[in-house]
Amino acid sequence: MSQIPDARNILNGFDIPAGEGYADQPYVVITKDGDWLCVITTGAGEEGQSGQHIISTISSDKGRSWSLPVKIESPEGPEASWALPVIVPSGRIYVFYNYNKENIRKVVCDTNFRKEGYTTRVDSLGVMAYKYSDDSGKSWSEQRWEIPIRKMKCDYENPYKGQIQFFWGVGKPIVHDGAVYIGFAKIERFGKGFMYKSQGCFLKSKNILTETEPDKITWQTLPDGDCGLKSPVGPVSDEANLAGLSDGSLYCTYRTIDGHPCHAYSRDGGHTWTGPEFMTYTPGGRKIKHPRAANFVWRCSNGKLLYWFHNHGITGGRWAGPRPDAYRDRNPVWLSAGTEKDSPEGKVIHWSQPEIVIYDDDPLVRMSYPSLIEDSGSFYLTETQKKTARVHKIPDYIIEKLFSQDTVNQQAKDGVILELEDSRGLRGTFDMPPLPEFGEYNFSQLMYPTKDTRAGFTVEFTAAVNSLQPGQILLDTRSKAQIGLTVSVGEQANYVFRMFDGRNAAYWSSDPNTIQQGKQQHVVIIVDGGPKIISYIIDGRLNDGGEDRQFGWGRFNKYFYSLNHSDKLNISESSDLKLTLLRFYNRHLLTGEAVGNYRSEQKRMS
Repeated sequence: MSQIPDARNILNGFDIPAGEGYADQPYVVITKDGDWLCVITTGAGEEGQSGQHIISTISSDKGRSWSLPVKIESPEGPEASWALPVIVPSGRIYVFYNYNKENIRKVVCDTNFRKEGYTTRVDSLGVMAYKYSDDSGKSWSEQRWEIPIRKMKCDYENPYKGQIQFFWGVGKPIVHDGAVYIGFAKIERFGKGFMYKSQGCFLKSKNILTETEPDKITWQTLPDGDCGLKSPVGPVSDEANLAGLSDGSLYCTYRTIDGHPCHAYSRDGGHTWTGPEFMTYTPGGRKIKHPRAANFVWRCSNGKLLYWFHNHGITGGRWAGPRPDAYRDRNPVWLSAGTEKDSPEGKVIHWSQPEIVIYDDDPLVRMSYPSLIEDSGSFYLTETQKKTARVHKIPDYIIEKLFSQDTVNQQAKDGVILELEDSRGLRGTFDMPPLPEFGEYNFSQLMYPTKDTRAGFTVEFTAAVNSLQPGQILLDTRSKAQIGLTVSVGEQANYVFRMFDGRNAAYWSSDPNTIQQGKQQHVVIIVDGGPKIISYIIDGRLNDGGEDRQFGWGRFNKYFYSLNHSDKLNISESSDLKLTLLRFYNRHLLTGEAVGNYRSEQKRMS
């Protein structure tokens, strides 16, 4: 298969062999030998079917090839699921997982999930078991051990009054301040959406890093008290994921069904946590948006954090309960970089505007349950679509722009094909250079472009809109055949971008009320030909839909060809529209570059 010319495309990753039809939660640790060890939950059928078990595989070439899988638990035994690996200083690797010890075949659930009143999916209950490997994952201990999980109110209120515990974990345990922490979720009820009611909890061991006898390893269930971490609104709060901060604090993210993830801080080793709060880019700032999907946080060797999420969500209580469709739209993947800053309570995280890091051409393909690997100065991600697990090297330029976004204040120079500036206002007609074409056209096949170039472009301008009358056109490159692009004022005090190639049309608007009447604003419209996404960065902030719509970014047709039908650009001559700066780039800018351009203009004008 030929390589698609975009490192972010999911097909450019390397497959991780699962050995079965189902592949989930591919988590990687680097062994004492420098190899990568990946543990995976697999099975012959769909997620949750009988025979689900856990395996491991090893790569000596940073994920390009993998050894034959080794069974940690047998498919012939009770379900073994959701393997969570951690490596301790001796080089020993522990793997923790759900184990259906009593081989329970069905459990009570709400009739809104199964009309029979029970479910035969039994992979999220039983005991938290663990095994270890002293040979970097080539073999695993025959014996398994169990972690006692302290019962809380939600356990006693499940249909079995705590006699059966419902739970599961995601992500890799972390080593922090001399202890190992495992994030997991307690489930109170199974129902519509499967995990119908849940809360986040943690397991902590203070001696696993030095104790060689598994029988002597001690564990605590946290937080203290009778309740775990919850959402401020809905009944679902699960997939707790942890990172340690430089002042000894713990930072946690977890998913909800409320259109936003939650985050929390602990200043006492996980015993107590800040109250239920949706995750924000800055303390008290704009809420981050995310559906019911894994949202993972990792601490990097440079002290920064990285955060995996999907950057959209239905908000304002419109989920109307735990709906199955809340699991949709896990494509593309966005990353944000976190920077520690001081506060009276301790270190807090300020998050960057996000970048697209992985996508699939099919919007219905979902990718999730990642693992971050930092190796020899490079960063890699694993992910799964439930059938195929892959590993991807994150392009260095994306990592660099993420980590530097909090300080960048320089204009991106590469790719500028047109730059116009006039403090009195740009008006009239100008020469328009050609934009990159989205496809290569074979005129013997007249229907569609024959090759997707993954090309893109960016429009940047500074403008003051003095009238919010809809339909006013700021920019127009259209020919008489209407082929080209326009930027106009929309009906919701917003910008509207349109493009037409003679066959295909696309438009996407900025979020409602993003035009501040009479105020000069910096606008960047990115047309990214990789994932086929149009996005807006206005005054250094990426549109995410806010409270008004699920998505702040939109997709366009993969069959787009060319907008080059006219060599002229018309800029509005209306006194109601004053445009003082205009740039076209022959590539898509990264979000961080758009932020840098905004700060550069702010610095220049101050």
